[in-house]
Amino acid sequence: MQTVRHSEHTLKTALISKNPELVKQYEQLDPGEQRLLNEAFRPDSDLFGPITLHSPSDWIISHPEAPQDFEEFFSDLHRKSPSPGKQTIYIQCIGLLGNTRSISEEYLKWLKGYCEAFFYGLTVKLLEPIPVSATRCSFRINDSTRNLQIHAGQILTFLKKKKPEDAFCVVGITMIDLYPRDSWNFVFGQASLTEGVGIFSFARYGTDFYSSHYKGKVKRLERKSSSDYSVFDDYYLPEVSSALLLRSCKTLTHEIGHIFGLRHCQWLACLMQGSNHLEEADRRPLDLCPICLRKLQSAVGFRLRDRCKALVRWIDAESTDTPRVTPKHSREELVTLPKPVEAFKEWKEWITRCLAVLQK
Repeated sequence: MQTVRHSEHTLKTALISKNPELVKQYEQLDPGEQRLLNEAFRPDSDLFGPITLHSPSDWIISHPEAPQDFEEFFSDLHRKSPSPGKQTIYIQCIGLLGNTRSISEEYLKWLKGYCEAFFYGLTVKLLEPIPVSATRCSFRINDSTRNLQIHAGQILTFLKKKKPEDAFCVVGITMIDLYPRDSWNFVFGQASLTEGVGIFSFARYGTDFYSSHYKGKVKRLERKSSSDYSVFDDYYLPEVSSALLLRSCKTLTHEIGHIFGLRHCQWLACLMQGSNHLEEADRRPLDLCPICLRKLQSAVGFRLRDRCKALVRWIDAESTDTPRVTPKHSREELVTLPKPVEAFKEWKEWITRCLAVLQK
């Protein structure tokens, strides 16, 4: 295992900048907020730690990028920021997310509430869910994994046309695997930062996707015409679990972070780290390092204390009793589904420690 460590001076400069105007801006922050953000360059911090690399296939090793500090983010004339008439994040669901419509609707509500807390102060709205056929996108069976895949780039084109006037961005989400072009095996997601649209798949986050017993394999594609999308009428959906919800929340907020102009983080362990594979994605924390948090705060304008409290409320909020089926049941048999937040327990404890620093 390799550890990526930066000096206190490097981290302090990345967070605060040497630009007098940005230093002044930082000094005007609430003392509690400065206290929390200063944890970035405290060597003994138990809130923020260095990035650890576990294999040559990890993102930083295989995709070298120039790091983005706060000053570079703030000075970027091309990044998108919410404006008075465009302060809404829209979520477009493509296909079902759960094995009944009611489960899918509940899952969408969980993701909406999470985004409202994470991007505190912005409005998050759900567009009416649509079937794959509405996008008119190409699709295929993956040669290796034998699962259904839909074309990410064509869905982006569809989302651009549907983008509401008051949208900061529109993000499509689906439980169907994605591919960006014929020569690629798959992609977790794809976005157009200039257009403010993205499409992200949670298909590979199910606990059984890489199993030899995965039930989403399709033997052959039988299509009567180019407008025949009937293969998606009964496509396989993973069982809703706490791990699936946590991974979905991570992916959604990471990718929307890119639309705000946050590049892959190379400073500290952070949600905005890149990931090449599921194991690396699971190692990423759920929240931002202080440098990336300051970037998002400057773009949205929230108070850190309010945002932390909103995230805790989302974890604690009771879900409505929702019908659910397990894979062994038919789609008509119903049982109760509470919001599965067991995987968020450690993160809640971490947020509580952050609040203690903010309120000291």
